[in-house]
Amino acid sequence: MDIRPATAADVPAITAIYKPEVETGFATFELEPPGEAEMARRMRAITDAGYPYVVAEIDGVVAGYAYASAYRTRPAYRYTVENSIYVAKGMQGKRVGTALMGRLISDCSERGFRLMVAVIGDSANFGSITLHRRCGFHFCGVIHSVGFKLGRWLDSVIMELPLGQGETTPPEDGQLPLPLRLGV
Repeated sequence: MDIRPATAADVPAITAIYKPEVETGFATFELEPPGEAEMARRMRAITDAGYPYVVAEIDGVVAGYAYASAYRTRPAYRYTVENSIYVAKGMQGKRVGTALMGRLISDCSERGFRLMVAVIGDSANFGSITLHRRCGFHFCGVIHSVGFKLGRWLDSVIMELPLGQGETTPPEDGQLPLPLRLGV
């Protein structure tokens, strides 16, 4: 398995992985699957803002993708990122998610971020909750019935992972990538 930065050439595979999650899954609260142009726009916005966006490739096929982006847009949140991770159908159980998460955690730590937050769609999303626990995330809480999709109310599970020195020291000026633009 190769974990590498995503490129524009990966957008069709990324779009194909995300589409069924939007149409039939509960990991995302999006209701209409975005097309390739929109997924490319989102990728550019994330990477142009200095956040990591990576893919896992097995035998030349994109098996999953992950990225970090701004947790919230207010400046005081600038050292906190929110992760997103999606694994292609048929690739679950092959440690793709663990490999992607490991790379994402490493990339965010190297960039000077201090906290990674997971906002997991659906409290019954045991695969994602287990993945995050396995990678060291701690449970923070549940926001009950925060979304409505495919005829049912959905919770959001909140988990967190300190990065680098976490909250033990104040951040240093110039520690984050430039230009770090919030609101991706």
